[in-house]
Amino acid sequence: MIEKLDAIGSQALKDLETAASLDRLEQVRISVLGKKGALSEVLKSLGAVSAEERPKIGAVANEWKRKIDAALELRKAQLDKAALDVQLAQERVDISLPARTPHRGALHPITQTTQRIIQVFSRIGFDVVTGPEVETDYLNFEAANIPADHPARDMQDTFFMGPGVVLRTHTTSVQMRMMRAQSWPVRILCPGAVYRSDSDATHSPMFHQIEGLWVDQNVKMSDLKGTLLFFAQELFGADAKIRLRPSYFPFVEPGAEVDVSCFQCRTKISPTCRVCKGSGWLEILGAGMVHPRLFDVAGYGEDYRSKNLTGFAFGLGIERIAMLLYGIPDLRLMFQGDVRFLNQF
Repeated sequence: MIEKLDAIGSQALKDLETAASLDRLEQVRISVLGKKGALSEVLKSLGAVSAEERPKIGAVANEWKRKIDAALELRKAQLDKAALDVQLAQERVDISLPARTPHRGALHPITQTTQRIIQVFSRIGFDVVTGPEVETDYLNFEAANIPADHPARDMQDTFFMGPGVVLRTHTTSVQMRMMRAQSWPVRILCPGAVYRSDSDATHSPMFHQIEGLWVDQNVKMSDLKGTLLFFAQELFGADAKIRLRPSYFPFVEPGAEVDVSCFQCRTKISPTCRVCKGSGWLEILGAGMVHPRLFDVAGYGEDYRSKNLTGFAFGLGIERIAMLLYGIPDLRLMFQGDVRFLNQF
């Protein structure tokens, strides 16, 4: 029986060594170690062997089983490695081939313009302050010197959310919140979305503004002009010029419309210029000295009268600046989400 075990074991090792596939390896294992395998069949007949011989035969059988299991694992590892080598060779990637360029998003032109404007004013000490878009009627209008019977209310085309509650029509309400919350000096920028019932190629029911406020002792109109000239030259070029035209805004006195020299024409005004239409100037914002009534509303009235407290404010439409900077012909393009348009930025 020991000779029979030796013969079965030797043949099994040879078969395992020459097995060319995992399927063949499994067949050899079953034929030798399976329930009806050659080695199992021999072990079933141990009952007919004398008690003295049984331990010897059992030890030989267990030794062959150990050798066969070891050879089985070794050959399986060899076949697995060979299969992996074939797979790697077939699925090899040529890393020298150019890769596909992934689609990458970019900041919206309104966001880009907002960041550029904030960067310019932050260099001269302005801090960014934000506030709620749903505002009280009082802070949006009355605190900004626009009472209920003021004709400027008709110009705002306001969205009313309920009694005494509106979608803010300008970010002046943020300035009023800030002034009521802290003492002077104040030097802030207030960017954000505002809402008015108006829609055409140059107007949108929702658009974006940045308003600036500087309140301190002895702030003059010349400070306002110098600040806005710095802004214009940083945004439109070192040779940019500005002019102030008298205008009316309820929350400033005196007030002015501010124009910048056409950056397309520069020094040679062209009647065919598509940007300034031959005028040589572009309106970019409104500004003026803070109206004295706003100091009273904010609680600065006593300092205004005793400490020569003054201030200036300005406001500009971000979409307007973006249209000038990028040559965008229709404001509505910026709100349509058209990838063909946005990819240009």
